[in-house]
Amino acid sequence: MTDLRGKTIAGTFYHAPEAGSLDILADALIRLDDRGDIAALHRSSDAGHGEARATALAKGSLVEMPTGSFVLPGFVDLHIHAPQYPQLGKALNVPLEDWLQRHTFPLEARYADVAFARRHYGALVRDLLSGGTTTALYFATVHEEATRLLVDLCIEAGQRALVGKVAMDNPDECPPYYRDASAAAALSGTRAVIDYVAAHPDNHGLVHAVATPRFIPSCTDAVLEGLGEIVAECGCHVQTHCSESDWEHGYALSRYGVTDTEALDRFGLMTRRTILAHSNFITPDDMDRIGARGAGVAHCPLSNAYFANSVFPLRAALEKGVRVGLGTDISGGPSASMLEVQRMTIAASRMLETGVDPSLPAERRGRPGSRVDFDLAFHLATAGGGAALDLPVGIFAEGYHFDALLIDPAAQGSTLRIVEEADDAAGVLQKTINTASKANIVAVWVGGRSVANGATP
Repeated sequence: MTDLRGKTIAGTFYHAPEAGSLDILADALIRLDDRGDIAALHRSSDAGHGEARATALAKGSLVEMPTGSFVLPGFVDLHIHAPQYPQLGKALNVPLEDWLQRHTFPLEARYADVAFARRHYGALVRDLLSGGTTTALYFATVHEEATRLLVDLCIEAGQRALVGKVAMDNPDECPPYYRDASAAAALSGTRAVIDYVAAHPDNHGLVHAVATPRFIPSCTDAVLEGLGEIVAECGCHVQTHCSESDWEHGYALSRYGVTDTEALDRFGLMTRRTILAHSNFITPDDMDRIGARGAGVAHCPLSNAYFANSVFPLRAALEKGVRVGLGTDISGGPSASMLEVQRMTIAASRMLETGVDPSLPAERRGRPGSRVDFDLAFHLATAGGGAALDLPVGIFAEGYHFDALLIDPAAQGSTLRIVEEADDAAGVLQKTINTASKANIVAVWVGGRSVANGATP
């Protein structure tokens, strides 16, 4: 595959810089600097387009995408439990708290074995890259060594990632075989991973560290307070679960008398770089608080169908100014594909809008105004996720990283059928979001560096 750093790319590019708006850059030119960032963009209608093309051609730096193919921004997955990949598609028939105690915690405990961690973390990173996930926000486990290994593997593979050692020390909710030995151990481990990421000689800004309280039930106040202090000191990202299910939402109310959102804010964990997974039961006041702090929500519609007990009110959150991106929630969600997540985002919004109980009259069955379509789902999976993370990804614009994937409707095994005489440009993207598969992703770049898939020009 071709390394595009320092090259000028000619082709058709789709992106959605704003919610609900689709921008199609047909026959455009994108010039990358030597770091793989976008140095210039020339639309076909720009006065300098012809000269820029001729200059690149003369320098031997012009790379033309194959006829019929097109380029999308890489997908941003805001919620992945990296150690849960081996159980993807299993144990989806039990309540959340049983799923954790009977299946998930025993699996995560196995990552004390670094050889086990290497095998499964390596497969996950490779599979996600080949599926178009160029930026991944990872929960790891309580194990420092395995978490450092995940950092190493992301750097080696070239995936943009945010990695957090999970903090969980509450003996009332965490099993004795799988938890931090103490609050002090949880905090020192978090600091150690943050330091490791910062000092990694091969990192160069590709991987970021994340303070990761698993969720309020798994953490003592001492850990939550300590993590808030760490975040205040280093300004690192934060990730946790928020009001995911009736059980979790009710737990915070019982323990603190306030919602997850307010409790996290009191501990200093609600910042511009905080990502709250799920958030299905956040209240209008919670939305106001999240929006005021500039925090983001990882909407995980696939896993919500199994464990969250409700549909996230996506439109309502966006109207309140909440930053939202999408997440697979491996393995609470049964797919690692961000294409599948976009499809379920659309489907879940339709069910929320129209309702699902046929015994109720139509006017009482749903929540009007909740529907979203492919253009918004595409925005959330790309630019929305990048904005939530405060990273320059998800858009084709000067100063942004060139994290991208090449879609080929004619690829072997394609599930995408484009009809030239019937499908306009917007229809091509709609078909892609709704019907494309991994087979159609024939090349993936992160920062202009080729990281996955088949031959490119």
